[in-house]
Amino acid sequence: ENNHDISKAIDKLIFRKGEIIIEEIIEQSFRLLCNKLAYGGLKAENEIAFQCELGIMLKTLGQLYEFETEDKFQIDFETTVNLDKETIKSKTKNARIDILIKYTLNGKITKAAIELKFFKKKNHREPNNRYDVFKDISNLEQYKTNDIDICYFILVTDHDHYVNKQDYSKDTADFDFKHGSYYKAGTVLSYRTKKPYGPDLKLRQDYEFRWGNVQNLYFLKLKV
Repeated sequence: ENNHDISKAIDKLIFRKGEIIIEEIIEQSFRLLCNKLAYGGLKAENEIAFQCELGIMLKTLGQLYEFETEDKFQIDFETTVNLDKETIKSKTKNARIDILIKYTLNGKITKAAIELKFFKKKNHREPNNRYDVFKDISNLEQYKTNDIDICYFILVTDHDHYVNKQDYSKDTADFDFKHGSYYKAGTVLSYRTKKPYGPDLKLRQDYEFRWGNVQNLYFLKLKV
């Protein structure tokens, strides 16, 4: 019986090998990018530059995992994908993913989606930025039901307003992803201003928000 259990575990590991490798690449790219940005090894003044630098990092590492000639690690930016039903992000059946990874290993294709945000203190856009974070997470949950195997949300900022501010306005307090905060699946998030920035959101999973800090930058990575 033990041998049978071990065999099943090995079979599962082999089947999920593409997913395991992609997760490893994303984790390693994230750590490298955090440190290079924080210590000046890379420069990114806006979200487009940040997206590009992360994409280069992912592609560089991903190519190391192309073991056979048929294996392929592919990165696409702002890719339009077809969805089965409407999402918060788009009223059509199409959605644009910031970074889409397609990894072919032993003939099996594994897909990963990354949504990212890069908030600069000098471009303070509050409280709409906080709403957009939860909107991205909601979109990622939708992608997982539409042929995407792995989903990550990544946020980098030089503004501790998002990380450890004591209180937000009551009208937008629902949109809270400070360090150590939690979200309970099914909780309705409402924008209660006179002119709401967007409709209510409700996520499918529980989340715990844990920030990292290197030099003067703060980093949040969330697996959806």
